[in-house]
Amino acid sequence: MTENASSSLRTLPCFVRPGARAWRCAPVSAEVRGFHAALPGYSPTPLTELPQLAAELGVGRVFVKDESSRLGLPAFKALGASWAVHRILAERAASGKEPGPVTLVTATDGNHGRAVARMACLLGQRAHVFVPRGVHPQAVAAIAAEGATVTEVAGAYDEAVRLAAEAAAGPDAVLVQDTAWAGYERIPGWIVEGYSTLCAEIDEQLADGGYAQGPDLVAIPVGVGSLAQAVVTHYRSRPSGRAPALLSVEPEAAACVLESLNVGEPVSVSTGDTTMAGLNCGTPSSIAWPFLRGGLDAAVAVADLDSADAAGDLADLGVSSGPCGAAALAGLRAVLAGAGAEERRTALGLDASSVVVLLSTEGTAANPHATAGH
Repeated sequence: MTENASSSLRTLPCFVRPGARAWRCAPVSAEVRGFHAALPGYSPTPLTELPQLAAELGVGRVFVKDESSRLGLPAFKALGASWAVHRILAERAASGKEPGPVTLVTATDGNHGRAVARMACLLGQRAHVFVPRGVHPQAVAAIAAEGATVTEVAGAYDEAVRLAAEAAAGPDAVLVQDTAWAGYERIPGWIVEGYSTLCAEIDEQLADGGYAQGPDLVAIPVGVGSLAQAVVTHYRSRPSGRAPALLSVEPEAAACVLESLNVGEPVSVSTGDTTMAGLNCGTPSSIAWPFLRGGLDAAVAVADLDSADAAGDLADLGVSSGPCGAAALAGLRAVLAGAGAEERRTALGLDASSVVVLLSTEGTAANPHATAGH
């Protein structure tokens, strides 16, 4: 992995930048959506409207993209893992390599590793998953229940990634990691492509509800930034039409993207403990960084308590959301409250008619570390 300048979070936990909605990039392959649509058990996850939140936030409509059940798993990660493993195995077959099983190796805070393990089991492959400290034993057990070999690591997420990369150097093994660094970028790129299906569904669901122009703001929970890269790519690859504001949300204990945006280059931060386990990452993905720097309108860091409150509120409104998924609501609340709130609202282009989409990336079953509540 690349060595980034070490830094600690020194700034206020919010960043807003004008001009991001004018930034443009190339779109992803149209093949991804068709691949997912053909998978057994595929169906679009719900886009649930919550008028109570719209009234609270002072916007027109609020929708939550509910990823509490995606291809039989309690988080969105199966979208990226399935497409990447499909591409890996197809490439191996085309190259004439031995058809025997391969070991899919990865590091995870929980959801990605379980998704890789599930794909390995479905396709007759093996899986070896490295899990850093702080992941709840029930989440570790869920990965093992998919048939994976699990190695628990005493260090943080970045250390687990390093050890997984070393293990994948062996014969008949391949690293399926959802973060990238110099020299390891193609497979993470496939994972990011897989996440694009989530955004395509949102567009279709909003259009079915009479909002063909799409959302005005999307709030995205962020770990290394791969999902945010997918969202930026989707909404910033349109040649014309309205571009939504994009807000990234991280734990205060692991706000590597926020700090990188403030510094102006990718940096690593020392991570602490957080109930938002899937977001507890200290280094932005190398392939995500140019998209985050160019296409994000705002970034914010939130406390565990705020995420827990948001999860409890979503539960009261009928949406199962773990601490990571509820971070989207907690982050938007933070941006639209307190000193400077009106200036931030104006910068993001929000008014009483705006349509907001919150990405709830996991259900409560994905992260047993903390129960949703007030």
